[in-house]
Amino acid sequence: MNKNGFITCSLLILTVMTLVFTGVGVVSAADKSKGADNFYKSDKVTMEKVTFKNQYNMNVAGNLFMPKGLKQNSKNPAIIVGHPMGAVKEQSANLYATKMAEQGFVTLSLDLSFWGESEGQPRNVVAPDIYAEDFSAAVDFLGTRPFVDRNRIGAIGICGSGSFVISAAKIDPRMKAIATVSMYDMGAAVRSGLGHSQTVEQRKQIISAAAEQRYVEFTGGETKYVGGTAHQLTADTDPIQREFYDFYRTPRGEFTPKSSSPALTTHPTLTSVVKFVNFYPFNDIETISPRPMLFITGETAHSREFSEDAYKLAAEPKELYIVPGAGHVDLYDRVNLIPFDKLTSFFTKYLK
Repeated sequence: MNKNGFITCSLLILTVMTLVFTGVGVVSAADKSKGADNFYKSDKVTMEKVTFKNQYNMNVAGNLFMPKGLKQNSKNPAIIVGHPMGAVKEQSANLYATKMAEQGFVTLSLDLSFWGESEGQPRNVVAPDIYAEDFSAAVDFLGTRPFVDRNRIGAIGICGSGSFVISAAKIDPRMKAIATVSMYDMGAAVRSGLGHSQTVEQRKQIISAAAEQRYVEFTGGETKYVGGTAHQLTADTDPIQREFYDFYRTPRGEFTPKSSSPALTTHPTLTSVVKFVNFYPFNDIETISPRPMLFITGETAHSREFSEDAYKLAAEPKELYIVPGAGHVDLYDRVNLIPFDKLTSFFTKYLK
C-alpha cells in the first residue's frame, strides 16, 4: 500500500510526452515493447462511437466493435468491456473489445460515468452504484440492437471494473457470463489496503480528511484529488507504483481524454473516493450462479488476492485462471500474456 493508503488500479497522473492528437483525446506514440499493444487496431473489425442513457439520465459513451462481414439481420453474442478504475476505455478496454470482436463477438467498451467521454459532474467522482448501473445500461443498449441476441450478452471487467461488473451482475441476470481480469475489489482496497496492510485508524484518518474537505468544496473552495502513483520515479518508489507508472505515464498506455487534463486524468476526488468504504461487491456473489464466472489473474499480480477471494465465495460454475509469469498491469495490454483464447472459449461455451 502506498503512503496515502491508496493503491487502486489507476489513481494516477499521466505525463504527456511526444503527443499525437486523436478525435477524443491525446495519446503518445505507442510503446509495444514486451508484448504491449494497448492501442491495437484491427482490420478485421469495425468501430463506431456510440452513446446511450443510464437510468440516471446520464449519457454513457462507448465504442461499439463488430466483426467485418457481420450479418445485420442475424442475432449475435455480445460482450461489454469495462476499463480499469479511473482509466478510460482507450486504456485496456478497447484492446480487449477489439480482440474479442476478432473472434466473432459484438463488443462494447464503455467509459464509466464521470470519466472519459461519459457524462457526470464533477469529473472524476467515485460512484460505485452508478458504475454498476452503467454496465446494466450497456446491456439495455446492446439488447435493443437488431444484430444482438439479448439472451447472449456477457461482460468483462478489468481491474476495478471487475468489482463493478460483479456488483451489476448480482442484480442484472441479463448478463449471462462474467469474466474479470486483474480484478481489484475497490471496497477492500480502500478499506484495508493490499494484504490488509491498512489499519482501521488509518482508514478513519482518510475518512476524516475527506469529510473536512466537503466543507471546503461546499463553500466554493478548490476540489481536491487523490492518486496512487508518483509523478516521477525516485529511488524510493515502490514496485507497485512503478508497475502502474510504466503503463499510465509512458507511451505504453497514457491517454488524456478531452474532458480531462494531464494533471487530473485518473485522479478521483478525495471527497468521493471514501464511498468505496461502503462498497462490498463480493457480498452475495454466490447468487450470480448458475451464471458462470471466470476470474483471470497474474501469477505474480499484487492484486491476486481479490480474484482468489471472489473465487472462494462464488458458486459454481466458476473458474480461477492464473496466468504464469504475469503481474497485475501485464494483463492490461501485453498480448503475449493475456489469455484471449481462454476468454474466447469461455464466452463461446456460455453464450451459445
